[in-house]
Amino acid sequence: MTAIDRPVMRRPQWHWWVIIPPALLAALLFGAAIGEVSIPPQVVLKVLANKVLNAGYAVDKIDEGIVWNYRMARAVVAMCCGAGLALSGVVLQALLRNALADPYLLGISAGASTGAVAVTILGLGGGAISLSIGAFSGALVAFAFVAVLAQAAGGGVGLRAAGVIVLAGIAGSQMFNALTALMITKSANAEQARAIMFWLLGNMSGVRWPDVFSALPAAMIGLLACLWHARALDAFTFGSDSAASLGIPVRRVQLLLIGTAALVTAVMVSVVGAIGFVGLVIPHAMRIVVGHRHAILVPASALAGAVFLVFADVISRVIVPGQVLPIGVVTALVGAPVFALILIGKRTSP
Repeated sequence: MTAIDRPVMRRPQWHWWVIIPPALLAALLFGAAIGEVSIPPQVVLKVLANKVLNAGYAVDKIDEGIVWNYRMARAVVAMCCGAGLALSGVVLQALLRNALADPYLLGISAGASTGAVAVTILGLGGGAISLSIGAFSGALVAFAFVAVLAQAAGGGVGLRAAGVIVLAGIAGSQMFNALTALMITKSANAEQARAIMFWLLGNMSGVRWPDVFSALPAAMIGLLACLWHARALDAFTFGSDSAASLGIPVRRVQLLLIGTAALVTAVMVSVVGAIGFVGLVIPHAMRIVVGHRHAILVPASALAGAVFLVFADVISRVIVPGQVLPIGVVTALVGAPVFALILIGKRTSP
């Protein structure tokens, strides 16, 4: 029995809608203040007051540009990506009844990367297809491939066999990563290849305010869809039959939520590249903290994912002096040990 299969435990009811705004504001301030160039917190607050409230404080133009145009935009996008990927993990883990499911391990991120690279390098669609649409198409194709492979390998109804779905996801990830590498090798020049390979590891160096208008709506769609279907997600943790017995339209809800997870993942990949393990680590950690009820788990995971990725972005900027580390490297350094602990926990659990 996995952590998702266990009965729902009652935990203290946290007032999430009171906690979330100050927590997000604190993370934004942290992301805007920390970096290679030291900027005092009071300067950050003055810049934000000038931009948001038109306060008129005297601030150095260079500091203002660093805080607002570079760090604040990165922090907002990091929040959106962290929340969106964590919510995708919540959805996939509930629908598949598998604590190891997340967009990265199931090949969705790899498929989205393949679709985005196909649009960028091969010019797929002749300019009529945007990067996000290409990534979304690739994500859906990848998930369909993994689902068919898992069922053919004996995954059962709803792909509930944990080992089979993870192995199918690994196979799908490897295949789509190979396709991406093939396209880069055959069609990209040296400069394009270097930029794309860096981007595929999760790169926020080029993030600016226009990217917020892609990432923020996607994160909000994921949050609203999960909150609207919180009761259905609770039911799916006990299986599709239990959900159907409660009057939930199983197939329609599955398609809607999986499509939402694929859309959110695809948009985030098109903005910052493939960032692994956020959708695995955050939902699992939040189940330990707040329990399994999705009405609480969903906002908790969104908040924790947002804050986690802001901190990961700050670490990626300062851990190597004079260089910016891909953020996917930081999340993998955290996520891989947690993944190992989950595997060990699953083996030792009754």
